[in-house]
Amino acid sequence: MGLLRTIIIIILVYYIIKFVMRLLGPLMARKIMEKAAENFENQFNNPYYKKSNVKEGETFIEKKPEEDTHLTDDNEGEFVDYEEVD
Repeated sequence: MGLLRTIIIIILVYYIIKFVMRLLGPLMARKIMEKAAENFENQFNNPYYKKSNVKEGETFIEKKPEEDTHLTDDNEGEFVDYEEVD
């Protein structure tokens, strides 16, 4: 009797969840799509997003690269010229 009762409860829970998901599924999907569209729209309204007027083949540098002070350090030693011996 306990096994039959458990199987009936599992089947009822399955059909109840299935029925609820049929009602709420489209609402949830619509909400997800609205949120995605809102995020997509916000991305293009972002002031950091700039449509570039750079023509094809041109190079555009947005900011000047920082200078590497490690290469200009005078304490690195002496430079020694060398000749290649055949």
